[in-house]
Amino acid sequence: MANGISRRNLVLGAGSVPLLAACGNPLGNSNGPRIDARVDSAIQFMQQEVPGTTDLVNSAAGMLVMPLITEAGFGFGGGYGRGALRINGATVDYYSAVSGTFGLQIGAQQYAHTLFFMTPQSLSDFRNSVGWSVGADVRYAVNTQAGSLGFDTATLSEPVIAVIYGQAGLIIGATLEGTRYTRIIP
Repeated sequence: MANGISRRNLVLGAGSVPLLAACGNPLGNSNGPRIDARVDSAIQFMQQEVPGTTDLVNSAAGMLVMPLITEAGFGFGGGYGRGALRINGATVDYYSAVSGTFGLQIGAQQYAHTLFFMTPQSLSDFRNSVGWSVGADVRYAVNTQAGSLGFDTATLSEPVIAVIYGQAGLIIGATLEGTRYTRIIP
C-alpha cells in the first residue's frame, strides 16, 4: 500500500479492536464498590488458601490486589484486570493491569495476584509512577510442597513481593513480567 500500512498490519490492527473493547473502559463508571468487594474476597481467599500471606499483609507498607486477571493467547496474547491499592486496609487508588505477550502459546487462564510493597520507598515509587511495570526487581513468593510460602527473612527485605493464586485455565503458569499497572478512576 502506498501509505505505508500493509494489509497484514491493517488486519491485525482491526482484529485487536474487539479484544481491547472487551476489556472495557473503567473511566467514568461507578465500579469502585464492585472492585472493592472483589478485592475483599481475593484477600480473604488468599489468606485462607496461601499460608503465610497474613504475615505479608501485616508487614507490607501497602498492597496492590488484582482479584481477577484474564489472559488469552494464540501466538499473540494479552491480559487485563482491575484492582485496588490498599494501605492500612483502606483503598487509596484503583489500578488496571495490562500485559501483552508473543510466542508459543494457545489458551486462556484467569488468576489473582497481590503485589506487596514491603518498604515505604517501593510504595512511593509505585504511586508516583505514570505507569509501573513488573521487572526483575519483583520477588515471587510461591507455594511450596509443604503448603506454605517459599520465603524467609531475606525475602521479606525485598522491596516488592508478588503472590499469584487462584489459577484456573489452560495456559500453564502465570508470570507478571512486563505487566503494566496504571492508575484508573472507577
